[in-house]
Amino acid sequence: MYQLKTISNEAIPQATAKADWYRLLNEPGEAESICRDVLAVDPDEQTALRLLGLAITDQFRGGPADRRVEAENTFQRLQDPYERLYYVGIARERFAKAQLAAGRPPHTLIVLFEDALVWFERAAEIRPAGNDEAILRWNRCARVLNGLSTSDREREHAHFEPTDSPPL
Repeated sequence: MYQLKTISNEAIPQATAKADWYRLLNEPGEAESICRDVLAVDPDEQTALRLLGLAITDQFRGGPADRRVEAENTFQRLQDPYERLYYVGIARERFAKAQLAAGRPPHTLIVLFEDALVWFERAAEIRPAGNDEAILRWNRCARVLNGLSTSDREREHAHFEPTDSPPL
């Protein structure tokens, strides 16, 4: 087993910039690795936490290997209350979109998108002046939901009869 090497404190700004660069190059595994190296030196480094959570969500494919809980737990470590809400909303939205892209029935994903809406709404309530990111994300989720066919929405909100029972 190889022993991981430790980066210096002075290298943290350059390392986080490199992690951001790898995310832009669509190499989230590389970005995740760099963020883990930074967090090994400074477990509370906010940029590395944010980028780590985003790198994890960049890897969502709509399957059981998606690490939504890990991404959300990473975002919950952010110190700023607005960022915690906003980035958990991002994780929820990306998880729902990955499920949709993987071919899951749209009516089963409505609740996931609505959950993201709740997080973005909460973030928007405490957003810094001039920061409308949460509103932009809320609007995108709303457009996805509005784009679902009526039959998809009706299936999600269908009510069971009192006499319905599970199959035997």
